[in-house]
Amino acid sequence: MQPVPDQDRIAAAQAYISALASHRADDVPFAPGCTRVEVGLKTGFSGKHLRRSLNGGPQYRVIRSVSPPQFSVDGDTVRARFELTTKPSLAGRRVGARIDETFLIPAADPSGQAQIHHIRASIRPFLTR
Repeated sequence: MQPVPDQDRIAAAQAYISALASHRADDVPFAPGCTRVEVGLKTGFSGKHLRRSLNGGPQYRVIRSVSPPQFSVDGDTVRARFELTTKPSLAGRRVGARIDETFLIPAADPSGQAQIHHIRASIRPFLTR
């Protein structure tokens, strides 16, 4: 197993977070069997499924922007906390969300590359102007 530097693992998580708003996930380094669980429900079933969803899925198309994340690394996990805002507005208000995502990105990998194997997301919505 080759060690994967923390900055590469953070960059992998950042690629995913950036793709939430850019809707361009072709460079997100998903492991083939990557899964995603959001508030206890499985919402991502493979790396290909997650990439396809980020690129064109309606659940992601409503995302307008994401704030710069705060990252922490602990063992094989990278945790990111950030906020996002959505595109639709009503009476000048938008729905936003405080996101806390934990990425399983092993600190050692046979390829030496940072790959996202699992994502667990916690979401707390709020209204913003």
